[in-house]
Amino acid sequence: MKEDIIKLLKKHTGLKDVQLEIPPNPILGDYAFPCFQLCKKYKLPAHEIAKNLAKELQQVKGISVIEPNGPYLNFFINKQDLINTILPEILTQKSKYGSSKIGKQQKIIIEFSQANTHKAFHVGHLRGTCLGESLARIFEFLDYKVIRANYQGDTGAHVAKWLWYYQKYQKNKTFPKKDVEEYIANIYVNAVKKLTSNPKLQDEVDKINYNLENNKDTKLTSLWKKTRDLSLKEFEKIYKELDTKFDVYFFEREMEQPGKEIVKQLLEKKIAEISDGATIVDLEKYNLGKWVLLRKDGTCLYSAKDLALAKIKFEKYKVKESIYVVGAAQNLHLQQLFKTLELLNFKKPLYHLSFTEVRLPTGKMSSRTGENILYSDMKQELLREAVIQTKQHNSKLSKKEIERISKQTSSAAIKYVMLSQASTKPIIFDHKKALEFEGETGPYLQYTHARICSILKKEKPQAVKEFSSLVSLEEQNLINKLSKFQNVIRKSAKELKVNLLTIYLFELSKTFNEFYHTCSILKATEPLKQERLALALATKITLQNGLNLLAISSPESM
Repeated sequence: MKEDIIKLLKKHTGLKDVQLEIPPNPILGDYAFPCFQLCKKYKLPAHEIAKNLAKELQQVKGISVIEPNGPYLNFFINKQDLINTILPEILTQKSKYGSSKIGKQQKIIIEFSQANTHKAFHVGHLRGTCLGESLARIFEFLDYKVIRANYQGDTGAHVAKWLWYYQKYQKNKTFPKKDVEEYIANIYVNAVKKLTSNPKLQDEVDKINYNLENNKDTKLTSLWKKTRDLSLKEFEKIYKELDTKFDVYFFEREMEQPGKEIVKQLLEKKIAEISDGATIVDLEKYNLGKWVLLRKDGTCLYSAKDLALAKIKFEKYKVKESIYVVGAAQNLHLQQLFKTLELLNFKKPLYHLSFTEVRLPTGKMSSRTGENILYSDMKQELLREAVIQTKQHNSKLSKKEIERISKQTSSAAIKYVMLSQASTKPIIFDHKKALEFEGETGPYLQYTHARICSILKKEKPQAVKEFSSLVSLEEQNLINKLSKFQNVIRKSAKELKVNLLTIYLFELSKTFNEFYHTCSILKATEPLKQERLALALATKITLQNGLNLLAISSPESM
């Protein structure tokens, strides 16, 4: 029906792009068309245009009322037509409900996670990983061919510091078989502390960095490979836990030589210059400062490697666009990258989904690394709390059931918090609130799904030809909310805002529970009972599809 309204407005106004809004209050209508964009064309104020359009537009099937409201033209959907359209559509399409073919198998690449070897996987990586995975699933649901890419820093200053500390203070010690992530994190943190207390030692680190990049020391290279693999194996365990996968892995080490080749081109084109021995791009006139590409000793910085990576993505993988899911600390860096590529006449669609940090309430948890909260710490703390809460909800559960439910709810709690805030807003992670079964949480969505499954186990819905008995406000509110699912998914992809989907799923769960508490399902008389069972099943399908896009499980019992 939304598409029909858009077609009608396009035909009547001549606009190529028609954007509809959803009014803040349902009494104002189901969709609203802002008439401001037509003021210049008609040389009239927006409220006059709305009045004229209301008189001139022909009724379309499924729309009961078209009326002006100030500068907006509001459309009211015929509720019975909506019911008889949307419920059969959901029940027929099932797992495909909400999907579409708008992507037409266009190839896009989404780069996310970017955990550096020789460092810990912390909550910053966690937020980026959850955002990237969910975004990839949303685009795939819209028929895009998504390449999930992980660009990991396996060389550079941080690796040199780790190797330096290991060779100087840990040499010949065997690597642990347990708590490997903590071991890796501690060596890096100890290296930073040593260098901070004695800056003169930095010369030793710089020598290691130079020798590693230029393959001057075979023993050093061997140690680097061994410890690199140690880090990567730990990351893969985490990705498996998060139900995340990657199609391609890029590594900084692979970008060093291609990066240096691009730097040569930049120098030849006089886009880059030598300044105090280092190679830079002066972007001051674009208010982007000076971007350093190579150090004085000729070793590559992250910037030169990122130039190479950007070109490889498009030239090797033939993608239409590239999305970077990267923390806000790199905002300036990515602006400098995009501008330098533009100066190189590399004008490809590049998008940055920026996200801010994850904070914790004081005293809730502390990091063993001294700088960031480890994912493993957060996971264990949350799992412990989940076990306590699960026992409180149902003390009769077996140990196995408590473990199953606790793992599902703790995972959902983490992911929902990481995804439910606008990416530009910092997250204050309170593990007790995140696990609550009431309110805007992952476990609340899971609990709603499990509640519906419990109802449907008691009585399986029969086929319903028409839905003429669903006339209550609660029933119609739920049907109206179900009809918005596909639009929310499309908007989430278009605006790169996964939180739009989390908000929708919370509202859907809340609307269902209002319906459930007001309208008896199993005790209703026929045919109302079958229609309400079908409505419950349609909600379950939509909720499960949405949770899957967030990489959150949909348990049938809790």
